[in-house]
Amino acid sequence: MSTSPQKTPKRKQPDFSYMRYASMGTQMLIIIGLGVFGGYYLDKYLELKIPVFTLTLSLLSVGIAIYLSIKDFLKK
Repeated sequence: MSTSPQKTPKRKQPDFSYMRYASMGTQMLIIIGLGVFGGYYLDKYLELKIPVFTLTLSLLSVGIAIYLSIKDFLKK
């Protein structure tokens, strides 16, 4: 009879990859929200008839959010 110690099966670590994507979505939401609201209040403060800063900052913030998301997505 051999009395070798029994190997206990290793537990699998839970997969938290969905948290990575949820945090990317939250990051995008915050960046775009800050850009839109910052542009809106800047237009309101300067009393502009055409919302130049709202359009500019919202498009810029979407570009930044997409850039950061792709950068995080490609990182291992």
